[in-house]
Amino acid sequence: MRRSEKVITDATALIGWRKSSYSGVEQNDCLEVADGHANIPVRDSKNPHGPALAFPAEGWTAFVSAVKNGRITP
Repeated sequence: MRRSEKVITDATALIGWRKSSYSGVEQNDCLEVADGHANIPVRDSKNPHGPALAFPAEGWTAFVSAVKNGRITP
């Protein structure tokens, strides 16, 4: 993990979680993102009490852009 990422051990401590529009079709592979935070928290929806990673906004934006442009595929 790079130093720019932060681990949040209990993701329920954050509010504003929503399911990513890029989650799997069968809803089994769901990524959740929390809005309204300086860094972008991301967690596995199957484990809402587990850890989350918080990414700097520019890193998250670059990742989402790569997914949208097909450079990263599920």
